Amino acid sequence: MLADMMQADESRRRFLGVCAKAGVGATLFPGALYTLAAQAQQSVGAGLGAGLGADPGAFAKITPEMIDQAAAMAGLTITDEQKKQLLDGVVEQRDSIRQLRDLHLPNRVAPAFSFDPVPLGMKLETAKKPAVLSTAPDVSGFPLSNEEKLAFATARELGELVRTRKISSVDLTKLYLSRLKRFDPQLHCVITFTEERALQQAAEADRQIAAGKHLGPLHGVPWGAKDLLSVKGYRTTWGAAGFEEQQFDTTATVVERLDKAGAVLLAKLSMGALAQGDLWFGARTRNPWNTKQGSSGSSAGSGSAVSAGLVGFAIGTETLGSISSPATRCGVTGLRPTFGFVPRTGAMALSWTMDKIGPICRSVEDCALVMDVIHGSDGHDRMVKEAAFSWDARFDWKKLRVGVFSAAFEAPKFEEPKRKDGEADAAFEERVAVAKRNYERSVYDNRYDRASLDALKKMGVTLIPVELPKLPWGAITPVLEVEAAAAFDELTLSGRDRLLTGQSSGDWPNTFRIARFYSAVDYVQAMRARTLGIEQMAELFAKVDVIVTPSGGSQLRATNLTGHPAVIVPNGLRGDDAPLPWKTGDGDPGNNGGPGTMTSITFLGQLYSDARLAAFARAYQEATGFHKLHPKLA
Repeated sequence: MLADMMQADESRRRFLGVCAKAGVGATLFPGALYTLAAQAQQSVGAGLGAGLGADPGAFAKITPEMIDQAAAMAGLTITDEQKKQLLDGVVEQRDSIRQLRDLHLPNRVAPAFSFDPVPLGMKLETAKKPAVLSTAPDVSGFPLSNEEKLAFATARELGELVRTRKISSVDLTKLYLSRLKRFDPQLHCVITFTEERALQQAAEADRQIAAGKHLGPLHGVPWGAKDLLSVKGYRTTWGAAGFEEQQFDTTATVVERLDKAGAVLLAKLSMGALAQGDLWFGARTRNPWNTKQGSSGSSAGSGSAVSAGLVGFAIGTETLGSISSPATRCGVTGLRPTFGFVPRTGAMALSWTMDKIGPICRSVEDCALVMDVIHGSDGHDRMVKEAAFSWDARFDWKKLRVGVFSAAFEAPKFEEPKRKDGEADAAFEERVAVAKRNYERSVYDNRYDRASLDALKKMGVTLIPVELPKLPWGAITPVLEVEAAAAFDELTLSGRDRLLTGQSSGDWPNTFRIARFYSAVDYVQAMRARTLGIEQMAELFAKVDVIVTPSGGSQLRATNLTGHPAVIVPNGLRGDDAPLPWKTGDGDPGNNGGPGTMTSITFLGQLYSDARLAAFARAYQEATGFHKLHPKLA
C-alpha cells in the first residue's frame, strides 16, 4: 500500500508538472477533466443497465475532446502539442484518485484540518461558572388537567413541575407521545419514535427525583432529536431515501449529555433529505400555523414539533439557516451557537467547517438551559474549543452595546425584473407578477422588523448603526457545497443519489455534481476570503456586543461563514390583511408567509458570547411576549 501511495504521489507530481508547463497548473482544468471522465463512465454504465451498481472507481478513457471540454470550462486555450504533453500525466494522476475512492470513506471521517473562527488576539472565557437560573416559576396552581396549557409550557416550567412532583415524568412523557401520534399525520414531523427508551428514562427520572437526586432543570423533560443524531438501537435516516434503515452502534455526544441531564428522548424528528429543506423520504413536514405550508428546514421536525406543543424542546442543526429558517416559519425560538461550541460527534456531517448543533425551544431561557448541557469539548470533535457557556438569567444586559444593520430595516424598493434574451411574453409577465407580489410581502413584513426597533427603544436600548462587511459572501458559500459533495462522494459516484426524493436543479444530487467542477485552488481561495470575513467581523464586534437584524438577508450567509452565534425569536403574527404567498398550493415550496403566520427577528453576538447574547434576547422576548403565542391544531 505504501509503495502504491508513493507511486501515486509521484504520478501526481509529474501530472501537475505537465499541467504547469502547459499553463494550466492552477485552474479548474484538472478537476473538470477527471469529472468529465467519471461522468462519461457513469453514462456508459447507465447505458449498459448498470444503474445503481455502476463501479464508482471506474473511469472512461480520457480523450482529446475531453481535454478541450475541460479547458473550455476553465476558460483556457490548449494547443494540440499541450494536449499531447498532458495526456500521459492525466492518465497517471487519476490512479491516485482511484486509490482514495477505494478507501470508501464513511461520512463520520472528517478532513485533517480544523476551521477556527477565532481571530488572532481574541481571548476566550474558559472558566465555567454554575448556571444562574431565573426565579423558579410558581407552578403551585398550574392547571394540570388542561392539556394545551401543559403541552405549551416552557421547558423551565415543565422541569419545575416534575421537580416538585406536581406531575410525573412518565405522565408528561405519555402526554407528549400521545400528542405526537395524534398530530404527526398532519405535520409529518416524526421519523422514528423512541417510545420504549423514553418510558424507561421517564420512570428512572421519577425514581431519582423521589429519592432526592435532582439532576437539573431538564430532568424528566421530554424532547425530540433531529434525525441526523445517532441513537444506538434506533435508525438514523438523515431524512433521505436510500438510508431509511441505517443504524449506528454509537450515540451522539449531544444525546448522551441530555441523557445524563435526565431529559427524556421521545422521537427522532424529521429533517429535509441530507439536511436540505423540509422534504424527506416520507413526506413534507408542515408548519403548524398553516398546515398547507412546509415547516422550512432542514431542522423541519424540530421546529414543527416545538411549535405544535408535541415536545418540551428539540435539537436542530444549522449549516446555512437550518435553525433560523424553521424557527422563523414555525414561530419558535432558536439558538444557533458559535461554531465549535457544541461537539458534532455522532451527527451527520454536511460541512465540516460550517455545521453547528443547537436548541429549538419555546423560550430563550429554555435554549440556554439546553445549551448549558450540550456545549463543550468531548475529546472527539477537533473543532470544539475549550470555551465556557455560563448562563446567567440575571445578567445586566443594559450594559451591552447594541448595533443595528440600519440598511436592512429601510423600506423595501421595487426593482422590476429585466427581460432575458429571447424570453417569451408570458414567462416575463409571470416573473414581473411574482416580483410585485414579493415586494408587497416585503413591505408588509417590514413593519414587523421596524416594530422590533421601537420595542428595543422602549426597553431603553440605544441603537448604534453598523454595516455588514462588504464581502462577496455568496461567492464564498460554495465551500459548503464542496464539503457536502465530499461528505457524500460515494452517493454521487454510485448513482444512488437518484433515490433521493428531491431531484430538481436546486436539490443535492445536482448540487453535488456541480461541486465536483470546483477546483481545490478555488476552495482554498474561498477559505482565505473567509479569513478576511473573520477579521472584518472582529472589527465590527469591537464596536458593539449585540446586533439586531432581520432574520434573512446577507447576514445569514456571512455569520454562518464566520461562525458567529445567533438567537432567533418570534416577532409577531401576520394579520388577515397580509398579502398571500405567491403560491398557495398544498405543500408547494412557494407557499410561505401570508395571513396567520409568524415572523421573527434575529440577534447576533460576538464569538463565544452566546450566554450574554441569550440574556439580551431573553429580555426582548420578555418585553414583547410573542413566544407565548401558539397555533391551534384540530
